[in-house]
Amino acid sequence: MRFLNQPPAHDLTYNDVFMAPSRSSVTSRLDVDLTSQDGIDLPLPLVVANMTAISGRRMAETVARRGGIAILPQDIPIDIVVEAIARVKRAPVRFETPVVVDPTMPVGDAMNLVPKRAHGQAIVVDEQNHPIGRIGAAQAEGVDRFLQVRDVMSTDLTTVSKDADPQQVFETLDRTRHKIAIAIDEEGALVGVMTSRGAVRCGIYAPALDEQGHLRIGTAVGISGDAANRAEALLKTHADVLVMDTAHGHQKRMIEALEAVRPIRDRHADETGIRVPIVAGNVVTAQGTLDLVEAGADVVKVGVGPGAMCTTRMQTGVGRPQFSAVLECAEAAASVEAAVWADGGVRHPRDVALALAAGGGAVMIGSWFAGTYESTGDLLSAPDGRQYKESFGMASARAVRNRTRGNSAFERARAALFEEGISSSRMYLDPARPGVEDLLDYISSGVRSAFTYAGSRTLAEFQEKAVVGVQSLAGFEEGRPIPTSWA
Repeated sequence: MRFLNQPPAHDLTYNDVFMAPSRSSVTSRLDVDLTSQDGIDLPLPLVVANMTAISGRRMAETVARRGGIAILPQDIPIDIVVEAIARVKRAPVRFETPVVVDPTMPVGDAMNLVPKRAHGQAIVVDEQNHPIGRIGAAQAEGVDRFLQVRDVMSTDLTTVSKDADPQQVFETLDRTRHKIAIAIDEEGALVGVMTSRGAVRCGIYAPALDEQGHLRIGTAVGISGDAANRAEALLKTHADVLVMDTAHGHQKRMIEALEAVRPIRDRHADETGIRVPIVAGNVVTAQGTLDLVEAGADVVKVGVGPGAMCTTRMQTGVGRPQFSAVLECAEAAASVEAAVWADGGVRHPRDVALALAAGGGAVMIGSWFAGTYESTGDLLSAPDGRQYKESFGMASARAVRNRTRGNSAFERARAALFEEGISSSRMYLDPARPGVEDLLDYISSGVRSAFTYAGSRTLAEFQEKAVVGVQSLAGFEEGRPIPTSWA
């Protein structure tokens, strides 16, 4: 990357910069390869942040099918993490894992599960796991919520083989005019479901798969407590990435934790032949990056204070504008053959493109993904009818309470005095993009276009050829669309 004009002496946010177009021979967005430049080789360089309100099994499955990866939070009990990873590894790669309900379930209970999927359908199965019906808003409208599902379900189903080609699925749905196709195996048991849009996405995105062909998932390890034993347990569950995570990553405890975990990871690699990357952070300086790499990190997470739920900068004055932080840390990481993830501060597709241009091997997103069907929270409705999910920061009092639930009452009360995050925020679902896949389409479309403007077919080319300029606030505002007339 190079600057179009003389860079200022002060640090820059994503809003402070723009990308200038260059001569290009890339004629189509589909000619672009977005594979991450972090040694993990994600087909889509997007990572779901390890936040309790956002990242869970459902999110992990969905994002991995489209090429990214989700990181489970550090404050989830190990037995739950083990089960979540196992379920992701068992999940179908192309077809979506459906919401399954029993025919005797009350309609009200079934409809509480339906919003777990963007397509708004649950599949009714018998005791042999054979699909016998489906239920959604249309079937439940105006009926008694205490009726059983079998009394209102639709039995008009479109079924396809589990080996069906996505184009065949699309053509079948186009012919039947049904919302979803239900994939079954040779015995007629339910495997998964696919929508028409899902079939199209299968032709655009490559899934993020491990060596055995299963969906990939990562998990976080805190630096407080016994990080080494937790990391060892997680490696046995076939976690694909370990994220050593704390708000202030450039500290003694982080370095000690990395030095303890690295030999465990290396021994696991010798025994299995699979080297699980270690990601550590967060930092915002070149020296912080180099110290964590020396201690054992393969990837360094960059960002202090840019996240929507984070209050660190306002409370402490500590942090750094994210574009400059990524730029400096990426350069330092490259000098020792490591990589960085740009963590936080992205609110538009342009921000993702700029983070990658600055040298990010991948981009981590949190709050933007909170307001989707697939995030972990319950779907709620505001008085005006708008749907939302609650989100909270991982250094907030709410998160601290969850993380210290095993401590004494006094220790928990003392810890609750120190918070650097919002404990409750409403993240409204965008009616045009209510599912995380809708946001992935939105982001990847913008990033692919940015590559074509830069004349780049790969992320490595993009980071080499991108030309970035500095703009005023008025320049940023000029680029924003105007949804209504200004007259």
